[in-house]
Amino acid sequence: MGQGTQNTALLVMDMQVGIVGTLPNAAAVISSVGKAIAHAREKKIPIIYVVVGFRQGAPEISANNKGFTASKERFAGVDMNAFMTVHADVAPQEGEITVTKRRVSAFAGSDLEVVLRSSGIQHMVLCGISTSGVVLSTTREAADKDYKITILADCCADGDEEVHRVLTTKVFPRQADVKTVDEWSA
Repeated sequence: MGQGTQNTALLVMDMQVGIVGTLPNAAAVISSVGKAIAHAREKKIPIIYVVVGFRQGAPEISANNKGFTASKERFAGVDMNAFMTVHADVAPQEGEITVTKRRVSAFAGSDLEVVLRSSGIQHMVLCGISTSGVVLSTTREAADKDYKITILADCCADGDEEVHRVLTTKVFPRQADVKTVDEWSA
């Protein structure tokens, strides 16, 4: 692997068909994430896909969890395998790992940390939906676990553009390097 990339992984988070479809600017984000994936593959940087999902009926969702409880009834009739499918334009290739999480952070209820440790990953490059959800929660937890973090701002999106802007310009720079996909791949 190239200099500076041997302990790095690109995390593509919550780029699931059902989640991507909720964004008004989905095409732009998918295009940017596609560029990040192409760069990572070219540079032999491992890509780890993170999806949120539950067993049929979502028994993992606690009534105490305000965010997920609102969706539990909707999940009852959903085919979880279909729900957890990554959008075809940014889907994993053979040999790329997919991690399933049970909460907002990529670490919560998943084996992400074991996967990172076993590959010697110390630097995570993050992209995904939503900026105020998985990206924020994963950034905070990764920083607390002493990972180096880069966030690709144009590879993240949120239902609220102002929230995305505040996070990427004011909050994330305190714990991560914030770049565009073009800056990262230069």
